[in-house]
Amino acid sequence: MHRLLSGWLLLVAAACAPAATARSATAQADECRIAPGALVNVRSMDRTIRTDVRYATRNNFTGDVLPGYERPVALLRPEAAQALGRVQARLRPRGFSLKVFDAYRPVRATLGMVDWAERSGNQWVLEQGYVARQSGHNVGRTVDLTLVDLRTERDVDMGTPYDTFTETAHTANASGQVAENRRMLVEAMAAEGFQNYEKEWWHYSIPGPREPLDVPLRCFR
Repeated sequence: MHRLLSGWLLLVAAACAPAATARSATAQADECRIAPGALVNVRSMDRTIRTDVRYATRNNFTGDVLPGYERPVALLRPEAAQALGRVQARLRPRGFSLKVFDAYRPVRATLGMVDWAERSGNQWVLEQGYVARQSGHNVGRTVDLTLVDLRTERDVDMGTPYDTFTETAHTANASGQVAENRRMLVEAMAAEGFQNYEKEWWHYSIPGPREPLDVPLRCFR
């Protein structure tokens, strides 16, 4: 009797497995539904733009890959990506390139940041404006980036690493060559309509519609 019951359970499990897999595949397909061209890879505008998508790795302030970052790709709304391509075209003849740390961010990733802050006792990053509960990154019009010196292939000295949540990372809080480097980035980005967030030298947004998205990066190439 025990053998018969075990065999019956195995048959039921086998019969249910394809259905469960199908449901999972359907859910994943639904999750990836988005208007064609709503988000584009920034490197499709200019292949020379560098990327180092930190939240798709453990090399970020949370110490883990964020939800939705299954693929290290930098995406923006088409008009924002086009503007970023024009910034790259301005900088390249001067011997510099953009390097993008983050662009479009799924809503689930922002919620993951908030969860990390609350679980780890770091609510101060929310209170002081370094991590937002609703981010411009969710819209696809915000980008985090730095400059690379094409002669040395090294990141330009901006005074602090990316995602340094202290006053030293405030854009205007610099002097000497660091201040010049930050100013060069601000001016190049502003020339194409991007506005800097004064608390983060790396953070820029371009105006436009503000509809957030929660499509995982695995849905894009």
